[in-house]
Amino acid sequence: MRRLAAALATVVLTVMLAGCDNGDLPPATQFTPLHGTVTDSTTNKPIAGATIIVDTVLTAVTDANGTFLIAKVPSGIVDYVVKANGYADISASVNVEPGKQYELSVAMQPPTTQAP
Repeated sequence: MRRLAAALATVVLTVMLAGCDNGDLPPATQFTPLHGTVTDSTTNKPIAGATIIVDTVLTAVTDANGTFLIAKVPSGIVDYVVKANGYADISASVNVEPGKQYELSVAMQPPTTQAP
């Protein structure tokens, strides 16, 4: 019984690993490091704790200097959102080239309020 369980586990693991390299994932040369800085548009001071979301799945949070890094972003056109407490969200798209580091500088503004 124990040998059957070990053999079954080996088969399942082999199938899972084979599925990880089926050509659906882009090769490593198709990734781009994305780094940048998030600042306040009025004071130019860095914003710590801002969240950067790329293509709804890759995320980073800025450090005390307002900087962030996402080491592997798939090349091509990517959508991103930057969020920080007390600021209006920023959404945009950029075209990142394979193997070339992309720098993203974002200046955030407080949300606009409508008069009653």
